[in-house]
Order: sequence, then C-alpha cells, then structure tokens
Amino acid sequence: MIEAKSLTMIYGNGHKATDDISFNIKAGEIVGFAGPNGAGKTTVIKMLTGILKPTSGTAVINGFDIDKEPIKAKKSFAYIADNPDVLIQLTGLEFLNFIADMYEISESIRKDKIGKLSERFGMSDVLNTQMREYSHGMRQKLMVISALIHDPPAWILDEPMTGLDPSAAYELKQMMREHAEAGNAVLFSTHVLEVAEQLCNRILIINNGKIIREGTLDYLRLDNPGMSLEEIFVKLTGKHDTGI
Repeated sequence: MIEAKSLTMIYGNGHKATDDISFNIKAGEIVGFAGPNGAGKTTVIKMLTGILKPTSGTAVINGFDIDKEPIKAKKSFAYIADNPDVLIQLTGLEFLNFIADMYEISESIRKDKIGKLSERFGMSDVLNTQMREYSHGMRQKLMVISALIHDPPAWILDEPMTGLDPSAAYELKQMMREHAEAGNAVLFSTHVLEVAEQLCNRILIINNGKIIREGTLDYLRLDNPGMSLEEIFVKLTGKHDTGI
C-alpha cells in the first residue's frame, strides 16, 4: 500500500540526504520509522507524499505512482506534517471545510466525520475559534482531524504525537490500531521509541540516509537479546537522539 523504490535525494549543495531507500508497507501493518536528527526520515516522507521530487527512485501509494498520478495518489492517503502552524487565520471549522472541499467530500459525510473526530479529540467546543488562538497541541489535533476527514486507506504521519496531550495521543494510537485492523496501512515517524515498541508490526531504522535495519521487534532482538528498542537503536546508530 505504501512503497518506496530506491528513493534517493541529493540536494543542490551535493548533500545526499537519502540513498537508495526501499520498503513496502502492506495492508494491515503499522510501521514505525526511527532515526537520529538529520537521518533522512522527513525527506523520505516528503518524497512519499509528493512534496519533494526524488533525484531518483519512485514512490507508489495504493498502486498510484506519486509522480505520474499525483492526484489519485494523494487522494488515497492521509498526511500529517511535523508543523501544524498553517492557515491559522481560519477558524477550525473553516479549515476542516477547506480540506473537505479539496477532497470533494459531500456536506452530509463531512458533517458526520467532523462531528465524530472532533468529539473524539475534544475539539468540538473550539471549532468556531480562530486557529491562531489554539495552543500547539490543539493545532496538532486539528491537523489529525483534517488528515483523516476523507477516510483514506494509507496513513503517512510525521511525528504525529508531538504536542498532543496524553488523552489525544491515546486516541490517535487507538485509531492507528483500528485503521490497520481494518486492512489499511500506517507509516509513522517517531522519536518516542516506546510508542513504536507498543504499536508497530515492524520498525525501520534509518541513519545517514540509509535503512540500516528493519523488521519486527522480535527480529531486531535476535542479535540483541533482552534489549529494548531504544537500546537497540543506540547500539545501531551510536546516538541517543531519536528526533527528526
């Protein structure tokens, strides 16, 4: 459902941000993406979602090449960026309706989805408030709601828990489980390795632009018996920092 094929990004200054990144996330999987600062996680996610055009390689979402069929591909996934500070002059409801318009969601369906998701994330009472008055966490909740409003089969989430309060983080984790159990796919980057350990069917560990290890937690522990994911990460990368 989410496939990276030899994704390589070389910036204008010659820096190779990613080098031949390949993986395939199938229906029913939650896959965590971990790596130290500057490892290439966000670059990979931006290539998958069509924000960045790779120097070489391709990204395929639900059978659609993000470069050749960008509209069909983008309609089939949810994307949560690592920065929720967008269009903050709008009210929460105006922003959600703007997103619903882009995805051509009918009035009845959007009303139902907005109502259910807003209730689930505790945002119902503030939808008529301008987003500039929201806290960072409230804006992040709204980004989550907007990303899920068209009910896409694939979720691509860049540090989705950042700024969420414990209740909202719990709800999002539950929704990720429900989404995968319904036969869909989730890829999310995280610097909280305990969350990846709890949620993921597989872990991708990236360092210096390359996938250095991937597999289930049990597989990663074959050479590292008794270790937590955090301990395995530090051993593989030599770094305690697991941020973007």
